[in-house]
Amino acid sequence: MDPLAYTYEDPELGRFHIRASSRARRLTFRAKERELWVTVPAGAGVDEVKRAIESLRPRLRTMLSAAFRPAPIGPGFRLDAPCFRFLLEEGTGKRFLLLREGDGGAKLVYPPQTDWADDALQAWLRRVVTEAMRRRAKEVLPLRLEMLARAHKLTFRTVKINSSAGRWGSCSARGDINLSLYLVLLPLPLIDYVLLHELAHTCEMNHGPRFWKLLDTLTGGRARSLRDELREHRCAF
Repeated sequence: MDPLAYTYEDPELGRFHIRASSRARRLTFRAKERELWVTVPAGAGVDEVKRAIESLRPRLRTMLSAAFRPAPIGPGFRLDAPCFRFLLEEGTGKRFLLLREGDGGAKLVYPPQTDWADDALQAWLRRVVTEAMRRRAKEVLPLRLEMLARAHKLTFRTVKINSSAGRWGSCSARGDINLSLYLVLLPLPLIDYVLLHELAHTCEMNHGPRFWKLLDTLTGGRARSLRDELREHRCAF
């Protein structure tokens, strides 16, 4: 391993690219697309980087989210996931019309002369899509979590759906589970992985060896491969 450049994998935030510089006087973090880059003073070790990550974790989540720039919504926009579908369709009227689909998705009919470059319209469209996603998440995620908990004889106290763009889920020491509405954009095996990950935290509140052993048991030995696959996705659309 080149001592001047190496990587560190964080269970939540993913891969950090770490580079030592003789001119650096402190640790500097920057986000680029899906990963974080760290410049450290010469001689700084990975333990120092880990401590900095823990102290800056909320800020680093925000940095990752801000670095992701979603494409504008316009003709041809479509979300097509196993649990959620959303599409735009040109209409003939003068107003937008949101229709629910029978498979749990939604369709937004738009006027022919829509100005897609309007920033206010883009913000409104994102709210519309997000709320449709939230409704679908509330329909499917709590039920699936309950099914998995019963199947593996695990228990949780409550479940809530939030709009977190920094993490897929979390579990408190009391067994309260929070799930991001963006989970409905994932393939089904990855949805189950996140739900099982949080259920495993009802027994093991850290990411130590016992946690990964339990999660391996729950996922048929695929805990780390599913984790790596999940890192190719973002809490966003």
